[in-house]
Amino acid sequence: MMIRAAMALAKPGGAAAHLQVFIFHRVHARPDPLFPSEPDATRFDRLCTWLRHWFHVLPLDEAAERLQEGRLPARAAAITFDDGYRDNHDVALPILQRHGLTATFFVATGFLNGGRMWNDDAIEALRGTKLSRLDLAGTAAESLGALDLGDWPARRRALSQVLTAAKYLPATERAAFVAAVLGASQVRASDRLMMDDAQVVALHRAGMQIGGHTVHHPILRRIGDTEAREEICSGKAALEALIQAPVTLFAYPNGVPDVDYDARHVAMVREAGFTAAVSTSMGCGDRHSDPLQLPRFTPWDASRTRYALRLLQAARWRGQRAG
Repeated sequence: MMIRAAMALAKPGGAAAHLQVFIFHRVHARPDPLFPSEPDATRFDRLCTWLRHWFHVLPLDEAAERLQEGRLPARAAAITFDDGYRDNHDVALPILQRHGLTATFFVATGFLNGGRMWNDDAIEALRGTKLSRLDLAGTAAESLGALDLGDWPARRRALSQVLTAAKYLPATERAAFVAAVLGASQVRASDRLMMDDAQVVALHRAGMQIGGHTVHHPILRRIGDTEAREEICSGKAALEALIQAPVTLFAYPNGVPDVDYDARHVAMVREAGFTAAVSTSMGCGDRHSDPLQLPRFTPWDASRTRYALRLLQAARWRGQRAG
C-alpha cells in the first residue's frame, strides 16, 4: 500500500497527470544467460503482479488521448512490446490475460512468418555456438578480430561489441557483417523467433492492441525519405489487412529522438494516420508531451523495492515536448 500511495503522489491524475509507458521486447520461457536482465515467464508474472497493484493500466491509445485531454487517472500506465517476437504470443499473452492486463504489440511486418532481425543472427550465434573463441579474421567482420566466448560474461561482452560495430552500418554491409559472425559460429539460427500472421491475429482477438513498427525495422535517419515513408506506411497497411482493423499506434525503430529518427519522420507518422507514437526517450509523458513522441521506461531492477524506487525517480524525467 505504501508503494501505491507513493505512486499516486508521484504520478497524479488530471491536468498534472504523468503517463508511465513500459517497454518490453521478449519474455523468455526460461531465464536467458545471455540476457539476465530480460524477463522470463516467472519474472514477468511477478512484474505484472506489481504493475497491476501499483498502476491503473490502460490501452495505449486511450491513455494517450486522455493524457492530452487532461483526463488521465492517477498512477496511469501502458504496457508495450516491440518487434513481434513469438514469445510475445506464447509466453507473455497468457500472463497478461491471467492478470487482466492489456498491452500494445508493435510489429515489424517484414519478419513475420519465419524472418529474423539482423541483431538476432548475432544473438543466436553467440548464444548457441559451442566455440570458446570466435576468430573473424578474413571475414566481413574482421575488424572485431577474435572474440573470447569462454563464459557467459565474455559472451555478453562479445555480443555488445558485435551489435555496436554493426548497428549503424548501411543495411547491406550490416547484413554481411552479421552473416560473417553467424557463419563463424557454426550455428544455424532459428526461423521461429518471430510471430506468424495467425499469432498477430490471436493477440488482436484477445483484446491486445497491434501497432506499426515499419516493415524491416530500419533506423529511419539512415535511409532516404521516400524509403522511410514506404516503411512506415506499408507496415501499417500490412497490419490493417491482417487484423482487419485500423492501426493507429506506432513505435519508432530503435527510437532515440534525433539519433534514430527526427522531425521529418514524426511528420510522416502523422501523415500516415497514426494518432500516437512512442520513442525510447526515457521518462514519463505529461499533457505537454508530443503525442507522437511519448517516452517509455522500464526499470531493470530485480527487487520489488528497487523497481518501485526507479519508477518514482522516472516521474521526474520528461520526454519530447509538443511543438
